[in-house]
This record gives sequence, structure tokens and C-alpha cells, in this order.
Amino acid sequence: MSAFWRWRHARPFWGGLFVLLGGGWILLTMKAPLPVVLHVGMTGLAGYLVPILLVLCGVLLIVSPGQRLFYSLVAAVLALGSWVTSNLGGFLIGLLLALVGSALAFAWSPDKKKSRPAPPAESPDNTQEIATSAPGVQPETSQSLPSTGVPRRARGPASRSACCAGGCSGSGPSRRCTAAGSPRRRCHAA
Repeated sequence: MSAFWRWRHARPFWGGLFVLLGGGWILLTMKAPLPVVLHVGMTGLAGYLVPILLVLCGVLLIVSPGQRLFYSLVAAVLALGSWVTSNLGGFLIGLLLALVGSALAFAWSPDKKKSRPAPPAESPDNTQEIATSAPGVQPETSQSLPSTGVPRRARGPASRSACCAGGCSGSGPSRRCTAAGSPRRRCHAA
């Protein structure tokens, strides 16, 4: 990958570029020597100030990506304000460019790395199936079983005393398994 590619992907480049182009287009329509140029609304200082600030927001979006939320919101407000101040927002072209650019910059996030799913936890015996589905009717047994994440062979009254091999501490419902590798927190030994 080239250095420009890495630099471009570390900031809202396309959003800033569209805001910059929208502000430039609006500024050019204000300076155009066309006989069709409309002077709707406040001409004068506001008509030139809005597109200059849009160009500035576009440059700042590219140069300072840490403040992208603020600059993109300011660019959206300025783009909407250009409808009144600057020849209907550069005959709608500049307004649309600036709005799309501010939306792109607002939606850009710096962390776009794909996260890999965690590998499944291996059980001591690879033949055991771990119950990880939601509580409810299990398709293979047609019985309602709680989902505890405990191997299915370890469930049931026959294997409850073997869950911790008798290494329990405490008494009553507060008994806890102390055996190493115990899959349960509460002791089910009789």
C-alpha cells in the first residue's frame, strides 16, 4: 500500500473533498459573469462568507480528522444556509455536494478494522457438545433445558456429584466448587 492510500484512509478524505468542491462551486457561481446569476437573499458579505467557510471546513476535515463531527455539522448548516445567501446554493449543485460531503464526513469512523471472531473454546473431550443456544425447546430432545454452557454429558443427576468431585466449600445454597477446572460455580454434590 502506498503512503497516500494510508494517509487518505486515516481521515474522512472523500467527505472533506466533497465539502471543498461544494464550497468552491458555490463561490464560483457567485463570481460567475452570467446574466442569469440570481441574487436571492442577502448578497454581499454573507454570499461570499458562506462558500469560503465551506471551503475552509472541507480543508479542515481533511487536515484535522479528530474534529470531524464539529466540522461536518458546521458544513451541513453552511450548505443549507447557502440556499438563501449564495445563488440558491450554487444552483443546487454546490449545496448537494456540500451536504453529501458533510454526511460522509460525519459517518466516517477511524476504526474500520475487521475483527475476527474468537475461536471456539475447546473442551477436554472433543466429542462433547457445548450447549450454547438460547433457553427453550431443544430440537434434538424436544425438552426445555436451560442454557448453561455446560457440556450436555455433564447434565443430569448422575453426573452432578462428579462435577466437582466433592471439592466443595460452604454449606447450603452457597456451596461452591473448589476443584480445578470445574465447569460450575455452585456445587451440586449431594
